[in-house]
Amino acid sequence: MIKVLLVDDHALVRTGLRLILDAAEGIEVVGEAETGEGALDLIRKQPPDIVLMDINMPGIGGIEALHRMLHLDPTLAVIVCSVQGSDPYPTKLMQMGARGYLTKGCPADELVRAVMTVASGERYISSDVAQMLALTMLPHTGRQQTQIDTLSQREMQVLLMVAEGMGIQEIADKLCVSPKTVGTYRHRLYDKLGVTNDVELSHFALRHGIIPTEVTGQ
Repeated sequence: MIKVLLVDDHALVRTGLRLILDAAEGIEVVGEAETGEGALDLIRKQPPDIVLMDINMPGIGGIEALHRMLHLDPTLAVIVCSVQGSDPYPTKLMQMGARGYLTKGCPADELVRAVMTVASGERYISSDVAQMLALTMLPHTGRQQTQIDTLSQREMQVLLMVAEGMGIQEIADKLCVSPKTVGTYRHRLYDKLGVTNDVELSHFALRHGIIPTEVTGQ
């Protein structure tokens, strides 16, 4: 039996995922969490085979949660299930160690197939995301290395938190670092992305699809 932990801050989404997975033979949902912190607590108590998680969540956020999960257990299989289907997310998160990437628009049978595939030791990227990634690699698309490609995992997480309106102290508390360290990350982001303040940083995140529009209400 494949044991799955669901991590999403929307109860309705978790209910839908549970119904789909519990109906599939050989899969059992063993827990649910609405934040990365909650997921880490459950993983420590009862390690699942697979974590199916969103990225845009309150608290430490999905990127930091993935980092901590894999630090806790490098063999843990994590599948990201997000509304974000375009880069930089799929590439960044797979590079970080995620074993699969799905969009929330994928059909139910693909969700089950992804869990089965990842449980067997392989990676899985949903068909729509795979097509997008393949197209960006074609010579005629002219894709070049972007400013986002230069960001580290921690810089990406700080970018998300700033764009969501968090202050330096709140970010420091969430990431368990000093406010000075957060300030250092912010200024690195300013330099790498060519912005001068947090408002411009948030606009950059929106323009490049790093956060959905509804997060900031803009």
